[in-house]
Amino acid sequence: MTAKVLIAGSWRDADSVGSFQATNPNTNQKLPAEFPISSWADCDAALDAAAAAAREMRTLPAAKIAEFLDVYADKIDAAKESLVESAHAETGLAKSPRLADGELPRTSGQLRSAAAACRSGDWALATIDTASGIRSCYESLGPVCVFGPNNFPFAFGSVSGGDFAAAIAAGNPVIGKANSSHPETTRLFAELALAAAEQTGMPTSIVQLIYRTGHADGERLVADPRVGATGYTGSRSAGLKLKSAADAAGKPIYLELSSVNPVVVLPQALESRGAEIVDEFAGSALMGTGQFCTNPGVVVLVKGKAADTFIESVKDRFATSPAGTLLSPAVAGSLKSSVSTLCDFGAELLTGGGELESDRCAMANTLLKATGNQFLSDPEGFQTEAFGNASLIIVADDVDQVCQVIASLEGNLTGCIYSDPAGGDDADYDRVAFELTPKVGRVLNDKMPTGVAVSAAMNHGGPYPATGHPGFTAVGVPASLIRFAKLTSYDNVRPSRLPALLTDKNLTGQTPRRIDGVWTTDDVPAS
Repeated sequence: MTAKVLIAGSWRDADSVGSFQATNPNTNQKLPAEFPISSWADCDAALDAAAAAAREMRTLPAAKIAEFLDVYADKIDAAKESLVESAHAETGLAKSPRLADGELPRTSGQLRSAAAACRSGDWALATIDTASGIRSCYESLGPVCVFGPNNFPFAFGSVSGGDFAAAIAAGNPVIGKANSSHPETTRLFAELALAAAEQTGMPTSIVQLIYRTGHADGERLVADPRVGATGYTGSRSAGLKLKSAADAAGKPIYLELSSVNPVVVLPQALESRGAEIVDEFAGSALMGTGQFCTNPGVVVLVKGKAADTFIESVKDRFATSPAGTLLSPAVAGSLKSSVSTLCDFGAELLTGGGELESDRCAMANTLLKATGNQFLSDPEGFQTEAFGNASLIIVADDVDQVCQVIASLEGNLTGCIYSDPAGGDDADYDRVAFELTPKVGRVLNDKMPTGVAVSAAMNHGGPYPATGHPGFTAVGVPASLIRFAKLTSYDNVRPSRLPALLTDKNLTGQTPRRIDGVWTTDDVPAS
C-alpha cells in the first residue's frame, strides 16, 4: 500500500504519477514501504491550503505559534524510539550516539529556541523613528517550501529541522518535500507536527508533506506566486535548477549546495603537534562516514619531512579504520564517481578507492594527494566534492603557494587554520587568514570543522557554491528566521493599527527595539 500525503490537514491518497521505495544502506535492500511521486495536482492543492493557512497565521499572536513549536518539540522527544529506529533503517546512521543522543535532542532543542525567539520578537529587528513617524519590523512572508537533505533526517528534515523551525517561528506555514532517502522518518515527523497543530488550535495546514515530484513540478513549485520562499539543502546540480526557476519568478530561495571545507596546517603547527592533528583530522574526516556538510575534504600542507610524516600517518589511519555505511546507493555511486574524477585530474590515490561493497552502501576510506602546482593548474577540477569518507591533501611548495591555493578556492561553509600554540606561525596565519576569510562562512582556528553548534552566533552559510547567498545562515536563532520574512515599514499609521511589536508600549517588556537610534527594551517615551 502506498503511503498517503499530508495536504490541507488530512492524510489522503496522492495524485500519483508513480512510486518509489527507500533503501536500507546497511543491507543494500529496498525497504517494503512505498511512497508516491506526486503530480502537480498535489502541489497545487498544498499551495492553496498553505496560502489559506498563511492568511490565518498573520492574525495569530506570536505566543500561540511558539506554543505549537514547544508542543511539537515535546512530542518529538516522546517519540524518540520510533524515530530513531526508522532513521537508522533508512540512513544507516548509528542509533546511538548519533541519532538518539545527538541529532534528536538537537532537533527538539532548536524548535524550542525558535519558539523562544517567536515569543520574544527579538528576531524581527523592530525599529521606531519617532521624528518621522515611521516604524518597521520583519514580518511573515508566506508559505515556505522546505527540501530536506539526506544526511540529517532530524535536524535538517523538511518538517522538523532548522528551516522548518525558522519558517514557522517567522509566522509561515511549511510545505515539506521529503528527502527520498528517508521518507518514512519524515512521515513520522509530519504525524507529530499535525498532532501538535491540532492540540494547540493552529491551522492544520501549518505543515504539509509530499514525498517526491517530477523535476519540472519541483521547479514550478518554488516559482509559484503563492510561495513566499524556499529552503533547499542538497546537490548543486538540482539546487541550481530550482534556483533558476525561483529567480526567474523573483522568489527567494536559500540553498546549501556543496563545500570542501579547507583545512590549512601551517609548518610550525605540524612540527609542534603533528600527531595530535592527525588524530583530529582522521576523526573528523571519517566521522559519520564523512557525510557532514562541514566534512574536511581538502587539507593544505607545506612540503617537508613533517608533512610527509603527517601524510603517512593519515594514510595508515584511513587504511586501518573500518569504512562506515554511506547513506544510500546514490551517495555511494556519487562518491565513487568523484574519486575517479579527482584521479583523472591527476590526484594520487594513497589508499582506498576501488569498487563499492555489494551487500551494503560502502566504499573503503579514501585518501588522495596532489601538489600545489597540480591544484593551481585546474582549481575547479580539484575542488570536486567527494561527499563521504574521502579527503584530498594538497602539498604546497611554501606558504606563498598555500595562499595561492586558498585564493583560488570557491566559496565554502568553513575554513580552518592550524597554527603553532607558541606563536611560531603567527605571521603566516595572518597571511593565510586574509585569503581564507572571504572564501568561507565560518573561520576556525586549531579546530576541525565537523559539526555545527546550535548557537545564536553560528553562521552555517557561506559564499557560492556553499550556499546561494552569502548573507544568511541556516543555523542560529534568531538570524535564521530573517530568511523567511519581509521588512515592512509603517509610515504615519495610527497607533491602534500598528503590529504589537511596534506599539509605544513594549508588550513583552523584554523585546529589544531600536528607538530613535538606541537599542532598548523600554517603552517609547511620551512626546
